Amino acid sequence: MQPLKTLNPDEFAALYARGRQVLPGGVCSSTRWNNAWQKPVYAQRSKGSRFWDIEGREFIDMSMSHGAALLGHAPECLKAVFDQVWEMGVLGSLDTPFHIELAEELCRIVPCAERVRFTNSGSEATLHALRLCRAASGRDKIIRFHGHFHGYHEFTFIGGHPPADQLDAQPPYRESPGIPKALAELVITAEYNNLSALESVIQRHKHEAGTLLIEPVDYNCGCILPEPGFLEAARRLCDEHGLILFFDEIQSFAKKSPGGAQQDFGVTPDIATIGKSLGASLPLSAICGKAELMDLFKPVGNVAHSGTFNAPLTSMLAGLAFVREIQRPEFWNTINTLGDQLFPAMLDIAARSTVPVRIQHHGSRFGITFGTRDKVTNYRQSLCHTRERMLKFCLETTNRGVYFHDYGGGACHHGYSSMHTPSDIARVLQVVEDSLKQVK
Repeated sequence: MQPLKTLNPDEFAALYARGRQVLPGGVCSSTRWNNAWQKPVYAQRSKGSRFWDIEGREFIDMSMSHGAALLGHAPECLKAVFDQVWEMGVLGSLDTPFHIELAEELCRIVPCAERVRFTNSGSEATLHALRLCRAASGRDKIIRFHGHFHGYHEFTFIGGHPPADQLDAQPPYRESPGIPKALAELVITAEYNNLSALESVIQRHKHEAGTLLIEPVDYNCGCILPEPGFLEAARRLCDEHGLILFFDEIQSFAKKSPGGAQQDFGVTPDIATIGKSLGASLPLSAICGKAELMDLFKPVGNVAHSGTFNAPLTSMLAGLAFVREIQRPEFWNTINTLGDQLFPAMLDIAARSTVPVRIQHHGSRFGITFGTRDKVTNYRQSLCHTRERMLKFCLETTNRGVYFHDYGGGACHHGYSSMHTPSDIARVLQVVEDSLKQVK
């Protein structure tokens, strides 16, 4: 393997051509093809708040691996993790005392957690958690909200982000070719933050739907927060009608507090999935829930959940380092201080922009919606977002050395890490203001 070097435009074009011969589009994940650049982002190294691409450009990173790198890129704790795993011999597909220790930590800080099962990705976590919910409720259908994202697998990539003319489609809109129509019959959609609509949906479908699936902060539509009382009402309705309340906190975990959105808003679900930042940039997610629910998993109960690469030792040790870090008051002092610098200034910049743009935030992450200055409370309202403006904005910021991931132009989410500095934030604010001036 040759060491990486900075490539000139011709060399980059040749590398990209090689990539397209062996990887669809030259990338390993669809959203890694950058629509703003019209080519992939091939990186060569990262550290702290920055990464450098193969073309030699340095960026202040405002994606941070979509929120996974909350401790920054290449945090020092990972070096000790890698050294310890090497000394222990990797121990693939075996549990260790560290697995128990991390589960104990999560049971202590996540309100709903009495038992924990680990997975790698968020998609895996929601997939296995839904199997558990169906087994517990005896009802196959789930109720989920427009605009929320629960992974790319067939049971949840339905009805989340339909085009405007498919909002009320029955069965709900399937978000990718290849998803069987029969699976869409298992999904019932509702509008987030619309309590009367949710009450009506639950009343009509309580005989066949056993789970209410919620992303308590909808980061994937520009950071939509729950309206006061909505999550509390969802908890009450689930209790009244015998539904399992499922919070998908893959993204919202540890963005504002150690316990995630359930701690932030004071509403405890029956089960939750957490992840993204949990592994300190390494792949790690978890299913956390009440004991009577989680003990339906084998070997206590009969619900299958297994996998050769569940809970690899490297990720377990990284997870332990992460949860220890987020329980330090100094960590949250840093996160909150940076937010106090960033968000009021961004809101002021947005208010002065000649194009309508809305900034919404929760914890260390925020969303940008072009096309409105008004508060966005549900997916239907977010459909005003103009992708072309977002792509132009991302192109302008990256040209100035600040990386906003473009998500195909969608109103999605961005954020900072504990390794960002006040000078980083000051530079980001200047770049945001300058870039918005170029958006028409």
